[in-house]
Amino acid sequence: MSGFLPDLASWALRGQSNNENNEENEGNAESSSSEPASAADIRAKRLARMSRLSSDPSSNGINVDAKPNPEASAKGDTEINAMESDKDETSLPSGANKEEEVADMDTSNDDAKTVPMEVDSKPAATAPTGVPSVGAKKAKVSNSSSDGSKEAKKRELLLKKTLGVVLASSSAKPRSSSDKAHVTINLEDDGPPTISIQNIAEILAARLSLPSDDATLRTSPPQKSTLLGYLASAHYKAGVERKNLLQSNDSSKSGELVELLEEIQSQSVSYAASSLLVPDLFEGGKDGSTHLAQLLQSSSSGALTDSITFGVRGSGSSFYSLLCEELRSQDEEVFRDIIGKVVSCFVKKLASLETILDSGSGEGPLVLVSGLTALCSNKKAAAMVTVLPCFLLPAENSDKAKEKVTPPMNMPNMDNASTGSAQQQRFFRMMQQAMMSQTRGYLRRSGPALEKETLLGLVMRLGLPPENPSVSASFTNATNRTRMDIKKGTDGLRSQMRVYQEAVHGLVRGLVTAGADARTNVMQWIADALTVNAGATAMRPDKSKCSHPQTLLNLTAALLKLCEPFIANPAKSKLIDPRFVSCSAAHRGVFNIQGDDAVSRLSDESSEDMANADIPLKDYNPKNAFIPQCYFYTSRALHLGLIASSSHHLNIQRQVSNTAWNIRQRNGDITSDPQFNHILTHQYANEATIMSPELLSDGLRFFSMSSGYLQELTQEQLGLMPEHMVDDACELTSFCTKMDAKGVMVGLEFGNLFGLVVKLLSPDFAKTVRNYNLRAKLGDVLYYVYLPPDASNNSSSSIPPSIPCDPLSGGRPYLLSSKAAQATLAPSLLLLYGEVEHTGYYDKMSHRSHIASLLKYLWESNEHRPAFARITRDKDSFIKFANGIMNETNSLITTVMEKLPDIRRVQVQMANTATWNAMPEEEREVITSRHEENEHEVKRALPLCNKTLQMLGYLNTDESIRKLFLLQEMCPRLVNMLLHVLTKLVGAKGLELKVDNPENYNFRPKEMLRDLCSIFACFAPCDEFQIDCAKSGYYSAELLNKSIQTCRRLNLLAAGNNNDMEAFASLPSMVQSATLKVQSDEELTADAPDEFLDPLMCTFMKDPVFLPTSKKIIDRSTITQHLLNDPHDPFNRKDLTMDMVTPATELREKISRWLEEKRIGLVNKEKEGL
Repeated sequence: MSGFLPDLASWALRGQSNNENNEENEGNAESSSSEPASAADIRAKRLARMSRLSSDPSSNGINVDAKPNPEASAKGDTEINAMESDKDETSLPSGANKEEEVADMDTSNDDAKTVPMEVDSKPAATAPTGVPSVGAKKAKVSNSSSDGSKEAKKRELLLKKTLGVVLASSSAKPRSSSDKAHVTINLEDDGPPTISIQNIAEILAARLSLPSDDATLRTSPPQKSTLLGYLASAHYKAGVERKNLLQSNDSSKSGELVELLEEIQSQSVSYAASSLLVPDLFEGGKDGSTHLAQLLQSSSSGALTDSITFGVRGSGSSFYSLLCEELRSQDEEVFRDIIGKVVSCFVKKLASLETILDSGSGEGPLVLVSGLTALCSNKKAAAMVTVLPCFLLPAENSDKAKEKVTPPMNMPNMDNASTGSAQQQRFFRMMQQAMMSQTRGYLRRSGPALEKETLLGLVMRLGLPPENPSVSASFTNATNRTRMDIKKGTDGLRSQMRVYQEAVHGLVRGLVTAGADARTNVMQWIADALTVNAGATAMRPDKSKCSHPQTLLNLTAALLKLCEPFIANPAKSKLIDPRFVSCSAAHRGVFNIQGDDAVSRLSDESSEDMANADIPLKDYNPKNAFIPQCYFYTSRALHLGLIASSSHHLNIQRQVSNTAWNIRQRNGDITSDPQFNHILTHQYANEATIMSPELLSDGLRFFSMSSGYLQELTQEQLGLMPEHMVDDACELTSFCTKMDAKGVMVGLEFGNLFGLVVKLLSPDFAKTVRNYNLRAKLGDVLYYVYLPPDASNNSSSSIPPSIPCDPLSGGRPYLLSSKAAQATLAPSLLLLYGEVEHTGYYDKMSHRSHIASLLKYLWESNEHRPAFARITRDKDSFIKFANGIMNETNSLITTVMEKLPDIRRVQVQMANTATWNAMPEEEREVITSRHEENEHEVKRALPLCNKTLQMLGYLNTDESIRKLFLLQEMCPRLVNMLLHVLTKLVGAKGLELKVDNPENYNFRPKEMLRDLCSIFACFAPCDEFQIDCAKSGYYSAELLNKSIQTCRRLNLLAAGNNNDMEAFASLPSMVQSATLKVQSDEELTADAPDEFLDPLMCTFMKDPVFLPTSKKIIDRSTITQHLLNDPHDPFNRKDLTMDMVTPATELREKISRWLEEKRIGLVNKEKEGL
């Protein structure tokens, strides 16, 4: 290339008018040319444009509003004056008049974009416009000594190392075949080329202006193919060389070389910015945004030398960071536009992926997310990302939010349908209808829109969806594979998932730390994600409204990582302001109290009262606004994500178990059954994500911290907390104990959760937490987590022995070491036993079985005996509890004794294979279905039945408790219940009942009889018990004697200190004596007036009371027993409680006088008879 660069510019522009809009004239010239432009012509015109931009920024609409450095301006003027003699028709205005010219352009050209540029303070480093100066004639450097020659060689060597070029004059020979590693640049000088700070821009311009097919670019090894890649590499290499020079022994003599390297770095950044601002400035500048996205991707996945975010002097000195600052200094809008284009590249690629296992064109999700993280490593760039249109959903209730999107349907090919058979045509129509029914639109503000139209949604949706073939492929033919093989596949998937979630956390963290505005937008996105997915906890979430569970799991994982600082530091958790959930403006609708998506609170206050207590934003002034947002949003994400998914996984497990049972019942083979294989594969695929040890461990640690925080709140503050915060803590902890999660729970602290459970169950908070299902769950978590394994009799529990123990008390169980538990837990559990009646028929059996096990453990410990003694002081509460036990036992024993014979009969039928197979299939299915229901019911009923009988036995060994059972309103019910059970066990030949595998049903008739007879022995000496036995319609002397004989024969009641066997054996004679007394009393009251008789039972009233709701008089024992089971007046169904009942004093006195008269009359009659 001959001549100076300005000469080339003049040649390219020769013959054109001196017009400011040279681009337009250039275009006209090109269009009027009859011959196509050569590569040399195109290259020359690019250089001419650079010269124009350097001399006249107005030609590209670029405005200069930064004040130039005086020293730089002076030196720039000198260079400009030196160049004027070389210019042809184009002249560069002097530095003194440049600002005035720009000012004139601002007023005359309103449509031009103004891009403010910063001025480099280094001498002639870049033109003030920010476009590298290539028209400045380099200053000659004279090196007359040998030192100068050495310096020149050093400069040449640095140029080779950093830019990969060698300089040659126009008369120099082409590159020798031996030097294939560098690109030869021909400058304009006829003399030997020199390298200086002043001509680095010219050297770079010449290198960048080479066409892509230029032979000199084919180096070995090859240089970076893209313009930005080449400049970034040059910037990094210059930084490394600069560092080496400064660390060398003769660093004091290398000042000029350091300045040269700094100039290379500065010009690399400047040219990169210019190519992004003016994409056609260089041929390699096209698709600059795409190239920048690729460089960001390679920054985290490639070598350190390929990272544009790594700076030799720190992240702030990286090529990317300096490039962002350079672009931002030009114009904020232009900078945002470039960032937007880069993000669009990522969005397009992310949208094409479905799982973290995908790799579109070698660019997998991890690479893309890492690239986005690199993009956000610059805070200004990250802030720009959060204001892009693809970041947030439309605002709630906006017109755009109500727009509906209908995704295109991938219909099957119907070309051959018309020519096919009638059956084929019907099949195609059915496929069309099925696909049309499955293709549902979604609103612009919804869960699907969050995943498809927002940047973070596209990132969060990628994971390991179990229904995806690429995920389930790891578990194909699951029934024929070993557990070790399955574990290997699971561990591999979890490892990839863990790495991906860490990358997602890095991206979210980069956005959150980008500044207050960026953090606000990120929190708004999270709030939107939580509000649009409020229905995710449904049994079958609406897919047109809710995101995929994988999205919510990834969001949960990312938020848990954000909470890590205050999870690990209890002092920071004190910054959580509980008023956050009561300020709708602060929580952005995530914790609404009213509406379809209302979030229930712990307290039972009405939603209207809570809504009236909403705190205005101006009154919500926390010390730290981020920590409350992070904490409460994480708790909500856990509820919608991890907790909902864990519940769904338990349903899958039940489905697998039921399917296997059904296959075995029809003598099938589960290993070859395709349906079972499909369900089991789905379970294993789902476990890969939901059973991730890191996710479960982070969730448990969060709930431990949360439980400690909730304990510190006042009762009023606690009542305003979302109910699911407590529910989820119990749910996740119980879930981990039900699953094989030993490794997850080891080393974690569970004292905070125990303290919270005890506090919420205590009498003081019984009225604060009124949700019976939640209170039942509190009892369940005590059973699953805190009851020592040797006391729980729970074979499915997999918790390590250390979990139920308090490390701060020498390893003693929390149930025994906690002072709060010693004071309140026993009465709380007795109260809870009655409350779970409201949880449903089948659920209450499981809850009460757990409570019975806990009570037995507490009863056997000396620490809780004082609390049991205090129970008797609350007579009403204990009577409710005792009534619940008796009702439960009656119902359970009836169910068991009715179902067991049916179970035995079907077992015998199935055992006879020939007869069973001869039955019609429909009949077998009916019998099998009923048999399965009977088995499930017995398996639920028998454990509780066994435990209630045991509980009655050990509780009544305490005299104060036994006296409560002997009360007039309790003793008749106790006697009837015991005799009813005894009849079922002995009278109905229950001891002789046989079933296959009785332990599977917990059917132990001998143990049941032992517990029952011990209760009879305990009450046998009591007069009240004897009299009520005599009155009971269930009593039979034959039945009692038979039971006594059975106990002796089987040695069920061994003679001990209490002589239980002797006491039980003496009961028939005592009842016989009591019968005589009962008969005497009945004769005395046989002719009693009707007003003395109970209106319901028709029995003689001993303690008449007045019912204010119906104005009726009834016996106290009758109404007491009635209200224990039904809180309504038996005569008109109005609400009624015992504290509303008043004694019928007048009638009682009347009855007493009548009885006295009858007794006197009877005595006189006996005397007369004598």
